[in-house]
Amino acid sequence: MTHWWGRTAGGLPRTFWYLWTATLINRLGSFVAIYLGVYLVSVRHFSPAYAGMVIGLHGAGSALGNLLGGIIADRWGRRPAMLVGNVTAAAVAAGLGLTGHPAMIAVLTLLLGLCLGLARPAFTATIIDVVGERDRLRALTLNYWAINIGFSVAATVAGLLVRVDPLLLFVINATVLLFTAALIALRVPESRPAPPAGRPVPGDRGGLGTVLRDRVFLTFTALTGLVWLCIEANVMLPVALRDDGLPASAYGPVIAVNGVAIVLGQLFVPRLIGRFDRSRTVAVAAVVVGTGFGLTVLADTVWFYALTVLVWTLGEMLMTPANSALTADLSPAAQRGRYQGVYSLGHAGASFLGPTVGGLVAERLGVTALWWSLFGLALLVAAGNLLAGPARRRRIAALRAPTAATPTRDEAPALA
Repeated sequence: MTHWWGRTAGGLPRTFWYLWTATLINRLGSFVAIYLGVYLVSVRHFSPAYAGMVIGLHGAGSALGNLLGGIIADRWGRRPAMLVGNVTAAAVAAGLGLTGHPAMIAVLTLLLGLCLGLARPAFTATIIDVVGERDRLRALTLNYWAINIGFSVAATVAGLLVRVDPLLLFVINATVLLFTAALIALRVPESRPAPPAGRPVPGDRGGLGTVLRDRVFLTFTALTGLVWLCIEANVMLPVALRDDGLPASAYGPVIAVNGVAIVLGQLFVPRLIGRFDRSRTVAVAAVVVGTGFGLTVLADTVWFYALTVLVWTLGEMLMTPANSALTADLSPAAQRGRYQGVYSLGHAGASFLGPTVGGLVAERLGVTALWWSLFGLALLVAAGNLLAGPARRRRIAALRAPTAATPTRDEAPALA
């Protein structure tokens, strides 16, 4: 076990472990994002429609924050983006817990999503900056592991806090954000790569234009977003359970398989996929995700539904670190923050479209049609990743060449 742990977590720089600790602490206290819907409906007694709208605003703010945060991280530095994002998010979270006015809640929730989004591209870009290329897959996997441990604990603790005093959700969340900022301020140095010879990279004006002209990267982002759309559509599982005559309480243990599997098994993934081509890995992951949802058509018992969740979770476990490493491989050093910001739009869009489209399909065509649709979509995504592989490999080779300064426009047609 000691040897395995050494190969899994050994040899990583101290700065990474400070970042890892910040991730864990931050997610352990991320109560507001987890319990906001319950808080609005059960504590503030707003309608479910209003709660859904507010949660959507949080997602919209997060998407905008990620784009702005990527620009700030590349133009002014990783530390300013992380510090400003966490400190302002702490202030907004505290204010959100103190107000009961519907309009103010909506505005503050939008701002909370934006402030939290500001820090994320810089955070991931810093990990990529300080960890060598050979160890990035391990580092990004460890960070994803910390996210899921924190989320699992926070979901449990938030349920207890809301019974004691709902205001604690916001106060503790704000305190944790300030602690995260303090840890970064004291222990995490600026890591933004300097331009060659102190000069700006040719053709880079500091905005999103370079990323948005990168067809290879945009194709990758779109394909990744489609897989996340499949995963986010799992919110329709309670409908399937109900149609099979199973109690609503069954959803808890069924979906808990996702978090438990990631926490217990994620650290074994790097050695499993590290030697394989990234595009082929994410293609296989998409097939596994689709298979999980395809099997849901056959499920009619709690254990069978739990098995389907385990299958698509295995696909998620393969996909997430491989995608993170591929994002790093496809990002020019001077533009890592912006590339991370644009990449995050795939997940942000899926978090909105997955439940929305999934709900419409389930309502009009039935959940069986939904599961078959997700299975087919996942297979198309797998094919797209395989077809896009050669263009990605050429781009990565160009970026790794000693003379590479900026990505060139790839001649292969976009596959998104």
